[in-house]
Amino acid sequence: MQDNDEHHIRTGDACQELMRLDDNSVDLIVADPPYNLGKNYGNNKDLKDKEDYQKFTRSWLVEAHRVLKPGGSLYCFMGVKFIARLYLLLEDDLQLTPQGWITWHYTQGMGRKKGFSPRHEDILWFSKGENALFNLDEVRVPQKYFRKRNNMTGANPGDVWQFSHVHYCAAERQPHPTQKPEALIERIIAASSKEGDLVLDPFMGSGTTARVAQILGRRSIGFDINPDYVALSQQRLCEPFEGFDSIDPRKDRSPKDQPKLTTETV
Repeated sequence: MQDNDEHHIRTGDACQELMRLDDNSVDLIVADPPYNLGKNYGNNKDLKDKEDYQKFTRSWLVEAHRVLKPGGSLYCFMGVKFIARLYLLLEDDLQLTPQGWITWHYTQGMGRKKGFSPRHEDILWFSKGENALFNLDEVRVPQKYFRKRNNMTGANPGDVWQFSHVHYCAAERQPHPTQKPEALIERIIAASSKEGDLVLDPFMGSGTTARVAQILGRRSIGFDINPDYVALSQQRLCEPFEGFDSIDPRKDRSPKDQPKLTTETV
């Protein structure tokens, strides 16, 4: 675990703070911007008209593109109302390379009486250029079945990820309305960066990205417009690590039909 000197957290608007960073200086961006759904973030409310929201999104993404190194990756969370427009903006307008459309499936959520209850959010993975880093061996999950042709060090986790929410009753829950699970962020950082790389979170919130970057031996930069969340994030960096607040349930499985060891196979 690195010292806090390797993790720079400050209060400020994402667009303005991004402008202070050098070109091609960041290895990985993990962004969880407001979804424009009217959530209350303490000193601001996430509610713009459609034109203003699109202008805001384009502004921060232009700067994110500028600071991202060639070959670096951008992972962006987004809700269903804007996900299609965001994809086109990233690919057509900014000329980033699509690498994946990840679905985060969580097992519980708000119920509905009309229509299907939402049980997922989406994460778009784009890179600056085609040669994006991907550390498959760092994110493998145990195989479901034993087969000689399978890589028994683990399988590719695929693009549908199951991580539970950090529930409001959980000890790890922070006073932030859209806290993301640490293990979900761990998979992103482990897959698309190396030790010592610089990870940027322009909408830091409760500080999960900085915390996971610290645990994985990466450096980080984070911004948030709410000083209370900045203080919260700084506090998280000082806490001892006792395990992530969630896991992929497949991590604990053992391959079925795995042959038992005998004196002949040992």
